[in-house]
Amino acid sequence: MSVQPARPVAASTNTPPRLIPTGQIVTFAVVAALFFLWAIPNNLNDILIRQFMTSFTINRVQAGLVQFAFYLGYFFFAIPAALLMRRAGYKAGILTGLCLFGTGALLFWPAALADRYSYFLIALFVIASGLSFLETASNPFIAEMGDPRTSERRLNFAQAFNPLGSITGAWLGTMFIFSGIELKPEQVAALEAQHRYQEYLRSETLRVVHPYMVLAAVVFFWALLVARTQFPRVGSEIAHEESGGGTAESGSLLRLHFMAAVLAQFLYVGAQVGTWSYFIQYAQQYTSVPEREAGYLLTGTLAAFAVGRFFSAWLMRRVRPHVLMGVYAAINTALALIAVVHPGWVGMWCVFATSFFMSLMFPTIFALGIKELGSKTKIGGSLLVMAIIGGALLTLLMGKVSVSRNSVALGYAVPAACYVGVLLYAFFASQPRLRAAEMV
Repeated sequence: MSVQPARPVAASTNTPPRLIPTGQIVTFAVVAALFFLWAIPNNLNDILIRQFMTSFTINRVQAGLVQFAFYLGYFFFAIPAALLMRRAGYKAGILTGLCLFGTGALLFWPAALADRYSYFLIALFVIASGLSFLETASNPFIAEMGDPRTSERRLNFAQAFNPLGSITGAWLGTMFIFSGIELKPEQVAALEAQHRYQEYLRSETLRVVHPYMVLAAVVFFWALLVARTQFPRVGSEIAHEESGGGTAESGSLLRLHFMAAVLAQFLYVGAQVGTWSYFIQYAQQYTSVPEREAGYLLTGTLAAFAVGRFFSAWLMRRVRPHVLMGVYAAINTALALIAVVHPGWVGMWCVFATSFFMSLMFPTIFALGIKELGSKTKIGGSLLVMAIIGGALLTLLMGKVSVSRNSVALGYAVPAACYVGVLLYAFFASQPRLRAAEMV
């Protein structure tokens, strides 16, 4: 049976465009579920950072290598993902991503048995390589599968399932990875005297295995489901076919709104990952809450992120997406600066609140960035995914600032600066400029 293209249909001015094309609900649901699925390992990283600081007795900068290894996978595999999809389509990219994702999760078992931090970093790199394929495929596919006028709303709606996965990841990590045992120096000394301290550290390392084995099983099951789902051809694939795949393909990457979107995405992901990676430490250092309670607070801020995604998708029916993003970026700049200068419960709740306002940024930047790229959409999408490397580099920068100044609070100046960049993009560089022919 032939698969019909999801070509946008011109609607009359009196008929609002459909958010999801007729007949594509099942395909949308299968792909939208991926946004939930890949958020789980993203937010388990925040738990792993704290856990590995304990089980491998490493400092914040060394633990930051968790995010560095993870986002290197995104960086190196986004372009290969785009090249594969140009040849074989979005579905092939998604299936490849799920297989890599599941394989990386399975690698946690031998890494734990070997009790080597470096092996966990390799496993995380493989997981992230798979997620790079998934994000490079899923984000533009969702944006393009319907009317261009609803692309930002459609992608924000699909991305709204992402924070639900984030909540799930944080909850799973808090419940099944954190043991709740926080040893005092005298207890450590007692265990060392009994030659049992290494046994304790080993048990803490092994706690990460079971959640990742379950995750691998779910991922491979979803790969089978995707394999049985029909995917329509969407805008950029139709443009590529109509151009014959030659040099006369439509669209250009040398556009201000696209290049600025790559930079804005780099800054935003750095702000998001850094905020969540150091949230538990901020809460513990300045409010003295126990580790598990800090983990529950992290789950709460991810819930605020989820509410923000759904609310923003609804609000975009009334407010232009780039304007709403600019306002949110201004609010988050202020909240992050308060967290820097007023560490404590006030600062903690300000960091908590930033999740609500950062919620719309990734999908909105992505959807705005790929507008009018035509058959270059897959490559453009891959570059926007590569910008996720900001989560590695800027999180390391936060760690270095925190360690050098002995202040986790001061590290939050990095996200504050990132939100200023997103604000400037939203108001001054997010809209595609008219071509010369369109200005006549």
